[in-house]
Amino acid sequence: MSELPEKQVKRLKSLIQEAETNLAAANELLMSILGDDGQVYTPTNSREDVGGKVVEGVFDGQKMAGPDGKEYPIPANYASKSKLVEGDILKLTIAEDGSFIYKQIGPIDRTQIIGTLVQHDGAYFVEANGREYRILLASVTYFRINIGDQVTIIIPTENPEATWAAVEAAL
Repeated sequence: MSELPEKQVKRLKSLIQEAETNLAAANELLMSILGDDGQVYTPTNSREDVGGKVVEGVFDGQKMAGPDGKEYPIPANYASKSKLVEGDILKLTIAEDGSFIYKQIGPIDRTQIIGTLVQHDGAYFVEANGREYRILLASVTYFRINIGDQVTIIIPTENPEATWAAVEAAL
């Protein structure tokens, strides 16, 4: 018994979307290991009392912007699991061995809203309150959410027009 062509096309589209998601996840993981300059970063946020250079900055949804204008890569899995929100203050310790250790030191006020996951141009967004908020691919894979799923996201209370949101939970 053969499937109808419509079912085959639907299944193929689903397989292609899954493959694109997996490829994007692999690329994002690689970029969290290799920074923009190709240096290997070993982020660990559990170590304390590590010597090295300390930089404080503001999370922009993907990276930390330092006071010197330099951008520091934040591993997407750390940002997703820590539910970092645009505007959070972070401390980065660059240890003597070159590893990067991030710590959230100033979370901003947050608001939770519910929206629907959408995707276009390879990026994921949650449509909520009449606008779209970008979310990290790591959140999509971590929470195992699919296009059309309802999602609770976190946005900055003082900046509801933020570009990025953090995923709180899949509904």
